[in-house]
Amino acid sequence: MPATLACTIALPKQLHLPYFMAFHRRDTQEVSESVSDTVIRKGLLWAGQPACLTVALDDTHAKATLDVDDAVEPTDAQKLENMVRRMFGVDQPVEAFEAAHRKHPTLGRLIKQQAGLRVPVAATPFEALVWAITGQQISVAAAISIRRKMILTVGIRHSGGLYCHPEAANLAALSDAEWRQAGFSVAKIKSIRLVTQQVLDGALPLDTWADAPPVSEIETRLNSISGIGPWTISYTLLRGFGWLDGSLHGDVAVRKKLQMLLGSETPLDQAQTKAWLAEFSPWRALVAAHLWAM
Repeated sequence: MPATLACTIALPKQLHLPYFMAFHRRDTQEVSESVSDTVIRKGLLWAGQPACLTVALDDTHAKATLDVDDAVEPTDAQKLENMVRRMFGVDQPVEAFEAAHRKHPTLGRLIKQQAGLRVPVAATPFEALVWAITGQQISVAAAISIRRKMILTVGIRHSGGLYCHPEAANLAALSDAEWRQAGFSVAKIKSIRLVTQQVLDGALPLDTWADAPPVSEIETRLNSISGIGPWTISYTLLRGFGWLDGSLHGDVAVRKKLQMLLGSETPLDQAQTKAWLAEFSPWRALVAAHLWAM
């Protein structure tokens, strides 16, 4: 029997809403996400069943509805609320960050222009990790394209029309030929296969960690997987768990935007960017998000 869950989340007084909407509007073909000025619709799997998450936003609240093409468990209402709170960064310590650095001679300008900026988080840590691997060393446009092809290749669709981002078992079932047809390199196929196997084996319990991530343990386990390095780990922790202290000095866009912010005539290397970000720990990844949003 189809079922519906709902919850309402109070939003922070300051929320940089356009940044959130842009994150979910990445794929303009709207295969698995559909975004208007104030409403996000997203296809996902809920306990393996096709579902559609709808979040309607106003100045003070996010009203979320999850339509599932099957029955749900009584505990799922709290699970939904936790997911929406993560996705919209409700509990991210942005106020403390801004209070600490709004007078900084360079970063302070960005904080003033982008007050209330929070980091959009993916619906699940697994989705964030797959996106991080997908985006390694290619443009955002290329990553969006092959992500779309992957979702269409798996082909799970909610009754409302949106395709659902696959879970580990769905990706494990894809053949190498299907992965290559979607545009994934041999190295990325290997990494995703290793990740999905560890998720299915319980060695990488991403959903269990979602609300209280053991950061050091996650870093150690991901670092042991072939093809996953510091950028992928920090990006996964940011987009999957809302952890704000990963150092994204390996990100090309972060380095380019920092060069612009500092007015440097020469490009910044990873070491220079890492040293500059270090001043802002434990909010280095949040600083990176401000640079992306420039």
